Amino acid sequence: MIATLPERGSPAPDPCMTSPFRRVLLVDDHALFAQGLAGLLLQEGLAETVETVSSVEEASDRLTHQRGVELVLLDLSLGGEPGLSLLPRLSGQGPQPPVVIISSSDDECTVRAARAAGARGFLAKSSGRLALVRMMQAISKGEGYFPGGMAPLSRDMPLTPRQLDVLSLLAQGFPNKRICQSLDLTEHTVKTHLKAIFTQLAVHNRTECVNKARALGWL
Repeated sequence: MIATLPERGSPAPDPCMTSPFRRVLLVDDHALFAQGLAGLLLQEGLAETVETVSSVEEASDRLTHQRGVELVLLDLSLGGEPGLSLLPRLSGQGPQPPVVIISSSDDECTVRAARAAGARGFLAKSSGRLALVRMMQAISKGEGYFPGGMAPLSRDMPLTPRQLDVLSLLAQGFPNKRICQSLDLTEHTVKTHLKAIFTQLAVHNRTECVNKARALGWL
């Protein structure tokens, strides 16, 4: 479905934005929510055109064969399919539009998992109009947008950035296969990172690893 901004009687774009996104791709399998969000984006002058699809496969096809999408708004869960699996599909295909996760779950581990997978931002579905406008403003300026901000890593953090990415997805409950897909890594590489993390934390299983990492403030 494609929704477009009416030519007449449309509201002026928010003054803090230089211009609305010309084309936004919304990936969500809840039709009523998708229609409502698309309508709000148009009403607020944040987008000129909003196209909605309901699966990772459809989104990947649109982004592979059609040009001009300037922003992707991606639901985290699509009928049991992880929305984050879209990001590794796009890697290696040249420049791609920024991806912002739209999710009903906004706990810290979920947000970190989205950032680790390469999302530019994260917006909870429970957010109001003002948060939506601020998110769109930040992304239009080339910035990131995450709830509460994301604290920079401590200089004495013993894990590499990629190991921290793996740890974030592990804390989200991702099995090795999904970690591979989200980070575009081989299973051998993921196992190597996990072994290094376990050794650093002196733990023997995934549950101990996540619990200790949280206690140390790494998550």
